[in-house]
Amino acid sequence: MPAPAEVVDPLRQVLTRVTVAVGILLATVFLVWLDRDGYNDNSDGSVDLLDAFYYTTVTLSTTGYGDIAPVSDSARLINVLLITPMRVLFLIILIGTTLETLTTRSREQVRLNRWRKKLRDHTVVIGYGVKGRSAVATMLANAVAEESIVVVDPDPSAIAEANEAGLVAVMGDATRTEVLRRAGVPTADRIIITTARDDAAVLATLTCRQLNQDASIIVAVREADNVALVRQGGANEVVTSSDAVGRILGLATVSPALGHVLEDLTTSGTGLEVAARLVTPREEGKQPKQLTDLVVAVVRDGVELPFHSPAIGHLVRGDRLIVIRPSEEYPWARREDIHAAAAAQDEREDEPEDPADRPPGGI
Repeated sequence: MPAPAEVVDPLRQVLTRVTVAVGILLATVFLVWLDRDGYNDNSDGSVDLLDAFYYTTVTLSTTGYGDIAPVSDSARLINVLLITPMRVLFLIILIGTTLETLTTRSREQVRLNRWRKKLRDHTVVIGYGVKGRSAVATMLANAVAEESIVVVDPDPSAIAEANEAGLVAVMGDATRTEVLRRAGVPTADRIIITTARDDAAVLATLTCRQLNQDASIIVAVREADNVALVRQGGANEVVTSSDAVGRILGLATVSPALGHVLEDLTTSGTGLEVAARLVTPREEGKQPKQLTDLVVAVVRDGVELPFHSPAIGHLVRGDRLIVIRPSEEYPWARREDIHAAAAAQDEREDEPEDPADRPPGGI
């Protein structure tokens, strides 16, 4: 993805142009005031400082009432050589600012409309704080495309940080329907809610579920007392951050080694990793304990089976494995791995069966 375009503060642009316009106005007033004897005022014949301001404003704005007019050759020459070019520049600044504002808004609206039409099955991350950034980093490490992640946050600095990371970001309150619609919640496949407060998480969950009945909603809450409330609001999964951190701290106190292992599992890039992948053709018919990876659960037909469940039996085609494996030797389970495994399964249809891979007793 190309680097995000440099964002220029619109207020700063407007202030700069207003400053230039005021400078042109004052410079013209100064020129008229210096040559005030060359002008005639129909009301009293003379031109003072106020008359110079008046003449300048009606001249630069092309109003031109005609009650004050240059009569001497020098005044008319100054109008031709200096004041008229200043009038043109003054109008360019005013009209240019208006046209640029309208054009920028129109172009941005067209771009957003085109983006929303193409946006399907994406992930919306509500809250780009510590938890939100960590969730995004984990998804990117799993080869989730930057274009498929949309961040929602009310903090302009968080929006700027998300844009710098190459993400699409929508600024606003995630409890408001119009903000969530701008983020494409109705067509999202996954929604991650990591707001700073649990009450905001509950409201955001309710609103998201109202807009999208099929999306998988994962919510982080601080207090365990709010888990049931969030689930009632439509969350598929709820993570209690304070309880999880407290449990790790307690286990680390009782057993430092255990605490280190848990910290390692929750930290990506080094040591051990928790990953999900499809069972490979050569693993079909085997038991989870026979695999190289440490299998902690098997997902079969949408049902999660713990590693000790007798219902697992032997692994079959289509099983998804939740495994623990070294991150240095095996990267995170990426989508390419899943596609490769699926392709290998299709090719296996035409391959002769290897007796060594046949499960005991046959199937």
